[in-house]
Amino acid sequence: MIRTAIAARRTAGNVLYARSLSTTGVTRNKLPTTNSPIVNRLEFFNSVTGSSAQIPTYRVLDGVGKPIEGAELPEIDKDYARRLYEKMQLLPALDNVLYNVQRQGKISFYMTAYGEEATIIGSAAALASDDEVLGQYREMGVLLWRGFTIDDVMAQCFGNENDKSGKGRQMPVHFGSPEHHFHTISSPLATQIPQAAGVAYALKRDPQRRSKNIAACFFGEGAASEGDFHAGLMLSSTIPSPTLYICRNNGFAISTPSTEQYYGDGIAARGPGYGIDSIRVDGNDILAVINAITEARKRCLEQGRAVLVEAMSYRVGHHSTSDDSFAYRARAEVEDRKRIDNPLTRFRLFMESQGWWNDEAEAELKARIRADVMQSFKRAEALKRCELGELFTDVYGGEEPWNIREQREELAQLLKKYGQVWEPWRSELSKFKNNGKDLLGSQ
Repeated sequence: MIRTAIAARRTAGNVLYARSLSTTGVTRNKLPTTNSPIVNRLEFFNSVTGSSAQIPTYRVLDGVGKPIEGAELPEIDKDYARRLYEKMQLLPALDNVLYNVQRQGKISFYMTAYGEEATIIGSAAALASDDEVLGQYREMGVLLWRGFTIDDVMAQCFGNENDKSGKGRQMPVHFGSPEHHFHTISSPLATQIPQAAGVAYALKRDPQRRSKNIAACFFGEGAASEGDFHAGLMLSSTIPSPTLYICRNNGFAISTPSTEQYYGDGIAARGPGYGIDSIRVDGNDILAVINAITEARKRCLEQGRAVLVEAMSYRVGHHSTSDDSFAYRARAEVEDRKRIDNPLTRFRLFMESQGWWNDEAEAELKARIRADVMQSFKRAEALKRCELGELFTDVYGGEEPWNIREQREELAQLLKKYGQVWEPWRSELSKFKNNGKDLLGSQ
């Protein structure tokens, strides 16, 4: 009796299931958690393009600055083009001076953006000025585009009393500016990637900024090897948020070439795995970068979810002042890349073809920028650091916790005991505004 009843229930259940399938138009050849079609051929794949071809790279200008047939130029006029080019030229001018300043021992560290000027300035130009930016450490150009001054750059790198980024407590080129919607850079690789997903989710929940602003997150292809990359993309995909991920694939993660970092088709290939719209763009073509970032930002806002852009370029400079790239790549290779596919040269040739630029304008611009950079450098070098007591401020909100108070009191006691009798400390104190007396006076 029991077996008969169970069999009858199973039969009835199967009939009901079959009826429900027939009424909804769904066939039996579908699995319960996916719309993936059923096939009877054993076939593996290793490409997101549906064939053996690699992901294409979007380009507007060819290597000599001529628009490719059929390519759509962004809305650009003479004044706008000149502003783009000026900011692109400002980056290597600053890099040249500050790199040499570090070699002279006047600042502790520096990182250049040689070869990536089009990616950085093009991205900055395509973003809204109040979009939140989370950079890695080559995004100084985003700040310069938004109004960060040369003096601001120098103040941060020297850590002097005018440093609004971190009051001299951050490493050089670790910028931050709430005024310019630029979140403070931190050294550990890829930490900004999941943070960007959280920032974008907060924007999505804010009635004032919903459907208006995005979070733009910059990182290198080396950072994409960190676990935080996958956590960030998963978060911004499953809990959708308008996060624009911009990968600067410059070919090297410190001393590791990209050919040794991954076997797959670059970083753009990873986006579809998280259900994220992705594109690969020529990072040395500023007009292509502007178009790609503009469209990517639009998709972020319209869809309310993440988009991934991979900008292909080449790191001409050393990774940082702690690196000698000629230990792992040929000097001739770097010189060839500077000559053959220079983003500055390519855009300059485009401007000249439009009648917007000439040799005289080039000479005037470089002379003016260099003079401005050197004047700012001399001003920054002459300024003292912030007051020593600032070391303990702005760490926590609200009431100062006991551990910060205890550390400040301990340092003050040591300064009273050794500050004027031990030469290294006396010399160091002289570099601070008020010679550290603000800390001693608080005791």
